[in-house]
Amino acid sequence: MSTYQNETILKMIRGEKVDRFPVWLMRQAGRILPEYRAIRNSLSGFKELVETPELAAEVTIQPVDILGVDAAIIFSDILVVPEAMGLPYEMIEKKGPWFENTVRSKADVDKLPKEIDVAERLGYVTEAIKVTKRELNGRVPLIGFAGAPWTIFCYMTEGQGSKTFSQAKRILYSNPELAHELLDRITNVTITYLKHQIAAGADIVQVFDSWAGTLGPKTYSEFGTKYVRRICEAIQEVPVTVFSKGAYYAREELAELDCQTIGLDWNMDIAESRQIIGMDKTLQGNLDPCLLYADFNTIERKTKNLLKSFGNRRHIANLGHGVYPDTDPEKVKCFIETVKAHSIN
Repeated sequence: MSTYQNETILKMIRGEKVDRFPVWLMRQAGRILPEYRAIRNSLSGFKELVETPELAAEVTIQPVDILGVDAAIIFSDILVVPEAMGLPYEMIEKKGPWFENTVRSKADVDKLPKEIDVAERLGYVTEAIKVTKRELNGRVPLIGFAGAPWTIFCYMTEGQGSKTFSQAKRILYSNPELAHELLDRITNVTITYLKHQIAAGADIVQVFDSWAGTLGPKTYSEFGTKYVRRICEAIQEVPVTVFSKGAYYAREELAELDCQTIGLDWNMDIAESRQIIGMDKTLQGNLDPCLLYADFNTIERKTKNLLKSFGNRRHIANLGHGVYPDTDPEKVKCFIETVKAHSIN
């Protein structure tokens, strides 16, 4: 049994009775908080913060102290996995990630080491989890995470963000065997990585398939869900959340995964999603992050409407994607406090 002062989110995931809906935000660690920016601006760059366990732990805990969320999520990045696999990245200010080298051929895949020491290469993340757990001291659970294989594949083949990910999709259609080989490697590393996070203290893990919506239903089933399914089946120690942004068409398939929670983006209707996914899983989401630009009264009213749409069923309040960096923290607090003030009858 867990001994958290606040275990609302774990109870909700397990389907146990709770007085209110739990709430946290994707990308809550950093971005919007001045306290985060003060630390970030004192460093050489984003990666230094990710790779310094004590500082990563500090910014992980900030939203718990400042915003009052019901869970912390470790401050890291999904791109630590391709870097551990032999493909270093840079995080360029106001532009996003950049890979000098990409993987677009069999020769490129063969250059990557077949066996890597995940514990050694990603030890800074697991150390950050250990420090965070110690500093949280049982206040709230801690969420670990990784990118889904398709999303990681996109960055490894494209080398940066993209509106179309045409280079990544080109490989799916022109050389599917190569695509499956790389996706298989990513999956194996991701499973090991998540297990190390769990061993270090993560209470929940979330798989982010940020670019799921770039694929059609059949293609996503073959190159996306197939590998997420393997991760879900391998992770049995803690609850798993799957967030496939844009893959509204895959909800029936996602419902069949061996996971406990399914994240919804703001385009996925709550009632429809519950009907498709059923009653046995917890749902998470799905307020449009842009609503937090509205006035306080509108945020409160729309949040209450969102909570009513949950129908007192298993649901974790969250945004439909990460909070945007120019969002007023007071508007975020308004959303969180509105959720926490709403009682489940």
